[in-house]
Amino acid sequence: MKIKRLFIKVEGIVQGVGFRPFVYNTAVLNNLKGWVNNTSEGVFIDIEGYDDNLDNFLNELRLNPPPLSRVEKINIVEKNPFNFHNFEIKESLEHLDKITLISPDISICKDCREDILDPNNRRYFYPFTNCTNCGPRYSIIRQIPYDRNKTTMENFEMCPECTEEYNNPLNRRFHAQPNACHNCGPHIYLTDSKGVDIPLTDVIYNQELPDSFDLASNKFNINERIINWTQKKLKEGFIFAIKGLTGFHLVCDGENPNALDLLRKRKHRPDKPFAVMMKDINMVKKYCSVSNREEELLSGVRKPIVLLNKLDNYSLPEALAPNQNTLGVMLPFTPLHELLFLKDLNILVMTSANVHGLPLEHINDTAVENLAGIVDYFLMHDRDIFIPVDDSVSKVVLGSERIIRRARGYAPEPITFKTATPILACGSNMKNTTCISKDSFLFLSPHNGDLENIETYEHYKSNIEHFKSIFAFNPRYIVSDMHPGYYSTQYAQSCDTELIQVQHHHAHIVSCMVENGLSSKVIGISFDGTGYGTDGKIWGSEFLICDYENFNRAAHLDYVIMPGGDTAISEPWKMGVSYLHHSLSKDNTYIKEFYGNNAEKLLKIIDKNINCTEASSMGRFFDAVSSILDICQKVTFEGQASMELEALISTNSNTNDYTCYDYKIFSQNNELIINTAPIINGIINDLKTGTSKSKISERFHNTVISFSVDICKRLRTYYNINDVALSGGVFQNNYLFIGIVTALKNEGFNVFSHSKIPTNDGGIALGQIVIANETIKSKIR
Repeated sequence: MKIKRLFIKVEGIVQGVGFRPFVYNTAVLNNLKGWVNNTSEGVFIDIEGYDDNLDNFLNELRLNPPPLSRVEKINIVEKNPFNFHNFEIKESLEHLDKITLISPDISICKDCREDILDPNNRRYFYPFTNCTNCGPRYSIIRQIPYDRNKTTMENFEMCPECTEEYNNPLNRRFHAQPNACHNCGPHIYLTDSKGVDIPLTDVIYNQELPDSFDLASNKFNINERIINWTQKKLKEGFIFAIKGLTGFHLVCDGENPNALDLLRKRKHRPDKPFAVMMKDINMVKKYCSVSNREEELLSGVRKPIVLLNKLDNYSLPEALAPNQNTLGVMLPFTPLHELLFLKDLNILVMTSANVHGLPLEHINDTAVENLAGIVDYFLMHDRDIFIPVDDSVSKVVLGSERIIRRARGYAPEPITFKTATPILACGSNMKNTTCISKDSFLFLSPHNGDLENIETYEHYKSNIEHFKSIFAFNPRYIVSDMHPGYYSTQYAQSCDTELIQVQHHHAHIVSCMVENGLSSKVIGISFDGTGYGTDGKIWGSEFLICDYENFNRAAHLDYVIMPGGDTAISEPWKMGVSYLHHSLSKDNTYIKEFYGNNAEKLLKIIDKNINCTEASSMGRFFDAVSSILDICQKVTFEGQASMELEALISTNSNTNDYTCYDYKIFSQNNELIINTAPIINGIINDLKTGTSKSKISERFHNTVISFSVDICKRLRTYYNINDVALSGGVFQNNYLFIGIVTALKNEGFNVFSHSKIPTNDGGIALGQIVIANETIKSKIR
């Protein structure tokens, strides 16, 4: 029988996920000879053997690759036989300007969890246990290809036992780059709030020890004692900064009201909900409603924070998530987290460790410098985090995942999309992500946060440079939002690269279209808080007729004065005053009665148009109603007013009341305008007659649903378009989102929304890059 030789190139997420060991074992099992190696282009395989064996090998490659891998393309070229003597894994090679797909950081796997909990295992209580199926990836990579000497594990030389595992093709740690153990790997240690080491003797000898305990030879016992000490201090109400897989968390006992109050006071975070980590899924089900899909998300390899509905008998401290009917929950995703829950801790607050407005802490020295006034102790480790990555946040709506923050566990997995040329998209200012296009992929960065100051701006620029480096990327075009005040826009303007600017809400809708594989014109509904319009005003209630290249603004809310500019975002009462002034025929009596002395000065500012802008923003409309109902007059975190307005429905509504307020739609300059005055007047009348605030909130939401469907029906008739794409941060409101989707489908529309890409500004960069690509293509044509 004749020998055949194949040269195979595999592209996709094939580095750091056990792909080469998989290839090796599959080749050996099928009696094939040759080699496999990593390159900056992907995995190369040079393999020869009999036809049947090669067919079996290729079937396994296509159908049963490692669970964390993602094969995008397999290219096969037949060559003349070489007569290899065996099959081997060769050293990695670099190819300049070629792309490699990189795995996100992955939560601890079942096998590694068993290792750290087995007293007879050499990795018992070792907090950095990992294998090819789990552990750090993106956050520790300095350069590509993904080899140990190009990660932050470079300085940890493997001991003989770990080296043997690393070189054994039958071991699940075969070529696991972060492989380590007590003898050779990173270690944990404790410091006080000023970064002064807490001596091991203080930690160890203050606890009961077996008579046979030997400090020098029981490294796993040292870890056990450190973790036990941490557990004890958390239980006593102390606050820790704990360095994890991709950054620091601020941690306290989630069942201790005093600890929660102290953390809120020190962090100056009076209202924003805390995320929690619970011991296991049974603990989650004790306090929250958990569907099958939500359990899959909680227990899967990505381990995001999942927003869950609280049970009716929910009994945890209100300070975890004040005035909310949901709780953000995640399960342990590192060995260290698993070990922290072994004794009597059940629920820990795990909130991102940063001073308000600053990037996530990930460097030991700067963490101490910035968090010293917040925490009592640090639980540190000495494995560097090269790129910090925040926790992902997700939820399940209508049976499908809807990601809110795309970061750890998800990014930088690519979106497949063919572009004309390399483009860098700079994203929005809030919830920023960036995006690059290369070959057939779009790479959306992990969540960068809000670009509010020079520190976050420097962090943003650093992350862009890292992205460019690891993907060997050099943009020919750069694309930004139109808003002149955005840091992201200013960055784009500072680059010596041809600039394309894209309207904010057009980018929102196109991001939804790309995710859903739509390319023909759609009716796009983009509801959010702020977006710079082509008329220089603030948009945010947009009904667009658009495709990848162009858009037509077909409908929106009427313009209302936004007094004080951006200060109205943090002070919803200003929008309340403005909407009342706009709606009550300039009769300010009711306004002054309700808002008192504050209203007098603001009304003068509005009438004289001092530091005012015009806005047609759905987010500001929700803020105004929240203020008018006296639910929220000042916000301490983004979206608070509208979140509390929505929560009022779910908490108090026991009936399906689909009544809504009167509204008017009129035509002006070829646009449909929603007149908000009748809606506000309806709300005032309900307040005067004693209608409950929960009922008013429900009717208000129903009104937005009603006029949205009304407008879509008119636009369908005029444009003959039946596909509707929904995008924008306001669609994080479950009641509104479900209501609009259901009502549109009942009217026969095809409705598309987000799942794997955030509906908020975290998805803007994806839309920007596709619009820019179409603009470039049209120039070429």
